[in-house]
Amino acid sequence: MLVTICVNYTAKSAEIARSPNVVLILADDLGYGDLGCYGQKKIKTPNLDQLAKEGIRFTQAYAGSTVCAPSRCALMTGLHTGHCRTRGNGGGGSPKANVPLTPDDVCVAELLKKAGYATALVGKWGLGEEGSTGIPSRKGFDHFFGYLNQHHAHNYYPDFLWRGEKKVEIGNPQSKVENVAEKFNVYAPDLFLADALQFITDNKAKPFFLYFATTAPHANNEKTRATGEGNEVPSDSPYSNEDWPQPEKNKAAMITRMDADIGKLLAKIKELGIEKDTVVIFSSDNGPHQEGGNKVDFFSSSGPHRGFKRSMADGGIRVPAIVRWTGTTKPGTVSDHVWAFWDFLPTACDLAGVDTPKNLDGISIVPTLTGKGEQKTHEFLYWEFHEGGTAQAVRHGDWKAIRTAPGKPLELYEVVRDSTEKQNVAATHPTVVAKIEEYLKTGRTDSKEFPIREPKK
Repeated sequence: MLVTICVNYTAKSAEIARSPNVVLILADDLGYGDLGCYGQKKIKTPNLDQLAKEGIRFTQAYAGSTVCAPSRCALMTGLHTGHCRTRGNGGGGSPKANVPLTPDDVCVAELLKKAGYATALVGKWGLGEEGSTGIPSRKGFDHFFGYLNQHHAHNYYPDFLWRGEKKVEIGNPQSKVENVAEKFNVYAPDLFLADALQFITDNKAKPFFLYFATTAPHANNEKTRATGEGNEVPSDSPYSNEDWPQPEKNKAAMITRMDADIGKLLAKIKELGIEKDTVVIFSSDNGPHQEGGNKVDFFSSSGPHRGFKRSMADGGIRVPAIVRWTGTTKPGTVSDHVWAFWDFLPTACDLAGVDTPKNLDGISIVPTLTGKGEQKTHEFLYWEFHEGGTAQAVRHGDWKAIRTAPGKPLELYEVVRDSTEKQNVAATHPTVVAKIEEYLKTGRTDSKEFPIREPKK
């Protein structure tokens, strides 16, 4: 997940003079260890590394899920995957069409729009198909340009994108192979960058919320190109001469290209003179993928953590997160504050000075950003994952618990000391296990689309 919050605001808890713009930038399948500022040695990410030097780098931030759609649902609604509407990629295990948000699901864009913000989503949505109640224009976004469906978003050279509720042909004729271009003419991320820059420019004089949801570095799982494997990028520069497998060259090139795009967004904010009114949050929607010919160990993409995308270990859900608010956040700060995607909605409301809906799972992190006021903390964080069965996880203080399937014994790890989650200490801490068992029973509501299911045989 990659996030930028651009802010002009009257925040209740921070004594801020004006109402902030909010720019949220979310990367797709970027691992905790894929950035230089998180220990990456091979992939160049100078703009995000500089962002970390200028702001706060969080070491215990968590995505909403270990896959994209539920993670984005938690981000937009302030509810974790035991309560939010979209708890998996697709309904009933199908990855091709997601359970859409409904009119009853309050989205952060709706709240900010009511507060007078111009609102835009550029990039990948994944929370409602064409004509459904969950499309961006029905969830508070004035402007939308990108992909509705995450399966369609695998293709970096699509034949069309959505602008509002209309399809826009973009000049990439498709082959007979599913979700694959026949001619690679127009690279969608280039269009997204231009659109986002224009939105910022057009709305510089008034409060705005920009959700910039790039698709990098997700692989195109339907395509194996002779030059690109499953990682579609115009060029593998600056890694062309590296003695690496081609998929790894392309993944690295995608990340460095994404970093350059973020640098251009940040430069535009500075050029327009709104840098001090801008909070920048960078993160990823889940841990790194092992798709398109990539291997997570090649770049140590999970950092010091075990697992990757689709795992409930921290490699699947702990993500990079950087926040910079020039003049407010202390440069070069490293924070171990534990927070998760469902904290974004209350944070945005706090920044904008609007009331946060009741009965959310999220907690505002504005006190951590400003250094003012008392920062509340979570009693526990909860996740559930529904592909091939139901897995659950809980973070409680320094403890992390995982149940890989219903009826299976609970695994318990001292996750701060044991970041690789290798030593299961459940047998020696029965009181902690009993406490977490209660969270597993009470931390969710039933969902007809995502019931607790035994794994498929």
